[in-house]
Amino acid sequence: LLNQILDQWFESEPLKATLATDAVIGAMASPHTPSSGYVLLHHVMGELEGRQGAWGYVAGGMGALSQAIARAAAAQGAHIFAEKAVCHVLLGRDGQAQGVALQDGTEVRSKLVLSNASPQITFLELLPQEQLPKDFVQRIRQVDTRSPVTKINVAVDRLPSFLAAPNAHDGRPLPHHQCSIHLNCEGTHLLHQAFTEATHGHPSSRPMIELCIPSVLDPGLAPPGCHVVSLFTQYTPSVLAGGRPWDEQARNAYADTVFDCIEAYAPGFKASVISRDILTPPDLERIFGLPGGNIFHGGMSLDQLYFARPAPSYSGYRSPVRGLYLCGSGAHPGGGVMGAAGRNAAQVALEDFKHL
Repeated sequence: LLNQILDQWFESEPLKATLATDAVIGAMASPHTPSSGYVLLHHVMGELEGRQGAWGYVAGGMGALSQAIARAAAAQGAHIFAEKAVCHVLLGRDGQAQGVALQDGTEVRSKLVLSNASPQITFLELLPQEQLPKDFVQRIRQVDTRSPVTKINVAVDRLPSFLAAPNAHDGRPLPHHQCSIHLNCEGTHLLHQAFTEATHGHPSSRPMIELCIPSVLDPGLAPPGCHVVSLFTQYTPSVLAGGRPWDEQARNAYADTVFDCIEAYAPGFKASVISRDILTPPDLERIFGLPGGNIFHGGMSLDQLYFARPAPSYSGYRSPVRGLYLCGSGAHPGGGVMGAAGRNAAQVALEDFKHL
């Protein structure tokens, strides 16, 4: 259990709770949930510029990372069809993948197909079910995709000034503005309480909030003097108690709770807000194709990792359909902006391509 590990190494409850947020981030789990300790390891196993466990901002926003990959691919002769939804995977008479069909009727032929869509979309929506083993389909349907995450993007006309570290008189950013700021994390019991509320279908009354201000390091994201604040919050259930929908009223009520919490730490925050964009779990699923709104394409619990991701016997990127590979977060080793699943899948696909 994560809380046992934290108790073994640390004494400060705020420090333990802050570390615990990376163990439950994106997971419908509490610090007391078995196997949550792995998720913490997953978030610090990499490195940035030689610094173990370090994270960084992408200049130009996260989309700039996709654009950099796209430019590298185009330089090698790749053709990119942007904003073209895939309707289904084309199969030959022998059941082998032969390309994809787009929703506009275009067919793109290929000897291999790599999908970084979720396993649910790849195998349950883009393929005829009779082409897949029944036990495999059942396994994909049973993957735990519950997500607690609501993402809120905020435009503000000034930097938040926190009671614990007030802004300088000249309004310049301070060191903490350049980091991830954790709120409502004074104790692991608060995280567990927030989780418990969500399991009963209620958004947390005191949500876990990770706040960062990327425009401090990347001024091009906002006009002079203004900033972009990114709020990663949980816990919010995908389905509200009583089957109530996440309508505008429910969205705004939860966002108001989050903003009231921030206001308590940084008075004046609410008055600085110019606009906000609220993305609940159903929004994340609808807009980005994340099953259940899960940022990892499926829970990172031990029963859904390693040789079992996305299903036993299919953790090596190959799928039951010859020539079709899974290369997204639903494949080993799971989610996170590290590219490991894509790199590993590419290596397997290249090896197979030699024999075509």
